[in-house]
Amino acid sequence: MGHFKSKMKVAAFTSFGGPDVIQLTEVDIPLAGTGEVRVRVKAAGVQPVDCSIRAGWSPPGFSVSFPQIVGNEFAGVIDQMGPDVTNFSIGDEVLGFRMLGCYAEYVVVSTEQIVAKPQKMSWEAAGGLTGAGQTAHTALEELRVGKGDTVLINGAAGGVGTVALQIALDKGATVIATAREVNHDYLRSLGAIPLTYEEGLIERIREISPTGLDAALDTAGGLGLQAAVELVKDKDRVGTIFAFELYKQLGIRWITSKRSAARLNELVDLYSQEKLRIHIRNTFSLDQAANAHKEMEIGHGRGKIVLTMD
Repeated sequence: MGHFKSKMKVAAFTSFGGPDVIQLTEVDIPLAGTGEVRVRVKAAGVQPVDCSIRAGWSPPGFSVSFPQIVGNEFAGVIDQMGPDVTNFSIGDEVLGFRMLGCYAEYVVVSTEQIVAKPQKMSWEAAGGLTGAGQTAHTALEELRVGKGDTVLINGAAGGVGTVALQIALDKGATVIATAREVNHDYLRSLGAIPLTYEEGLIERIREISPTGLDAALDTAGGLGLQAAVELVKDKDRVGTIFAFELYKQLGIRWITSKRSAARLNELVDLYSQEKLRIHIRNTFSLDQAANAHKEMEIGHGRGKIVLTMD
């Protein structure tokens, strides 16, 4: 076993700050424990929350410790199994989630945090599905979106928005989607009715849906959020993943992803039935993680940013 390498490359930070605090470094390769598998990572999604943590925000119930490896979603190939793992084998292609640690060549997770990757799903799509996907899926469940509803997705071209609108359409809802004009053809191709953010948004929504809206998911704040609050009668059916400072005073829901393998499997099924597309905006190599964060923080992008491992 002399050829076995004991170190792996990771993208981590040792102090809070801007994107450039993320550096390529080496740490020991982790070992799978009881009920766990080790996955050789092929792709890891980049999420807005990754940028928040890097800048100094701590997720509830989690404390950052340096060097902190970034990343909350991944896809790859199982290369080691801990004791008591029965439902997976070495060589299985999987996608999954964990709290931080995913911008890495290897990741160890419980089998309850992974599902099988469909053959026809690209590594990039698999690496970028779980974060935005599970947030969107949770949101539509909590907002009780169903057949016949008219729903507003504010900031619909981003990672969460694009998945949310596709799930809403699959549930039989009509989706009005706000985005910059450059993204309207894309949103139309997914089946939504696109609108720009400009003044008069409330009137333009009323033209499409004179009786108002049944539910709304906000990912961008601003005029779209104002419209949602004004046009949805039941405030319990307005959710935001963006307006943390405002949600309490507006009386709306703060949406936190409730991640599980069962939820992830539902998303994978939608993908396999071609009811869900994952648009990849850009890919970066692991040593370019800082640049991936710079692009994420520009905002306004369409779809997912993903890191790929060689």
